[in-house]
Amino acid sequence: MRIALYQPEIAGNVGAILRLSACLGAAVDLIEPMGFAWDDRRVARAGMDYIDHVAITRHVDWDAFLATVTGRIALFTTRASQRLDVVRFQPGDLLLFGSEGSGAPDFVHERADLRVRIPLRPGLRSLNLGVSAGIGLAEALRQTNGWPQE
Repeated sequence: MRIALYQPEIAGNVGAILRLSACLGAAVDLIEPMGFAWDDRRVARAGMDYIDHVAITRHVDWDAFLATVTGRIALFTTRASQRLDVVRFQPGDLLLFGSEGSGAPDFVHERADLRVRIPLRPGLRSLNLGVSAGIGLAEALRQTNGWPQE
């Protein structure tokens, strides 16, 4: 299982997702440009000493990222009609999340094989990027029996 972040803007969110991914065994793809320098100390602080335990691939842009994709892209977006609790994940799926401020552009939506929405109570707009990634990854691992062995 992989998590991909499309042009993330907040270093702390990326650090938290790197820590999440290290603990649960998911690789991370970072699609640039990012809203911060890679060596920003907030990435290291949020990721703590877990960053050395996760496979991270940085891509200079969307096209460079696409050149590496072999499985389905499951885009998590508030614009999706498919709810997380009814989507069926496969082991090779790549879970893609848009940037914190603007989400994912239309061309990313068009390329996605699945568009997934985390159901929220009426009147509430969205979750934090790290929280969304945690919820999405947990459900995908549950469905594919991909949780780490203890």
